[in-house]
Amino acid sequence: MAARDRVLSCLIARAQMIELRHLRHFMAVAEELSFRRAAERVHIDQTPLSRTVRDLEDRMGVALLIRKPRRLELTPAGAKLLDHARGLFLRLERIKRVIRETDARYREPLRIGADDSTVQPRLAECLTRWRELVPDIPVELTEMRPAELLAALRSEEMDAGFSFGLPDSEAIAQHVAWMSPIVALLPRAHELACREVVSLAELSSFPAIACSASYHPGLCQQMKAVRRRYSVAPTIVGEARTLTGYLTRVAAGQGVGVADADHMRALRRTDVVVVPLAEPVHFTTYVLHKHRRNGLPESLQRFLTHATALN
Repeated sequence: MAARDRVLSCLIARAQMIELRHLRHFMAVAEELSFRRAAERVHIDQTPLSRTVRDLEDRMGVALLIRKPRRLELTPAGAKLLDHARGLFLRLERIKRVIRETDARYREPLRIGADDSTVQPRLAECLTRWRELVPDIPVELTEMRPAELLAALRSEEMDAGFSFGLPDSEAIAQHVAWMSPIVALLPRAHELACREVVSLAELSSFPAIACSASYHPGLCQQMKAVRRRYSVAPTIVGEARTLTGYLTRVAAGQGVGVADADHMRALRRTDVVVVPLAEPVHFTTYVLHKHRRNGLPESLQRFLTHATALN
């Protein structure tokens, strides 16, 4: 009895030293019944492959293959090991999926910064659809001024951001997320308020309110590009730091203005009349992220793909 126990203990000890590479290489040989084809399949030379299978047989204490001059055959023990090895690797794949799903469930959320002038319904739509498509990766949304957003992206305190554009920076990538038509904003008593459409030339003939370049550099850059394109130069009589202040100045009759249609649908001000422009001009909202030397995390790359697909 003692001798048999020692033999059994020896066999168990040998089996415990079996590595996954032994089983993976044995499976290739057992399924191909050729050391040459198996070596090509696992991308190693025949000699180390044959040595690994021999080592496995030594550790198992059984013959797994019958080596004939021109072909290989599985022994009954080899056939049984092949069956169990296949099941083992299937179980390992299932374990890998479960672990990855668990990791995703408890993964750090994506930190998204939003320029405080970006209140369009499209942003809410983007985040809602993301939650439906990828519920395991939550989003933390933080509103901030453009300068704060730029600093947060550079320091990686934010993973991504939404803005009308930030000052040119080699460190920050800016991708088009969506576009919204530019509309004219008029006081209720303005002579153009009853029009169904207004041209930029007509609008520019009246005193205008501008947004602050230091607070909203992207909006200012986009509006300057529109004016250059259509050769219009309105007289600026006031400047606003916030969208609320901008609309208040227009409503009070201090000047006319422009905004994107999505913002105006969201705000629905009764003291400001919104009239479409005759020209096909748009404000563009960008999704931004920092260029990273080692590439973007998978979750961030998926979010950027999702955000830009809305355009």
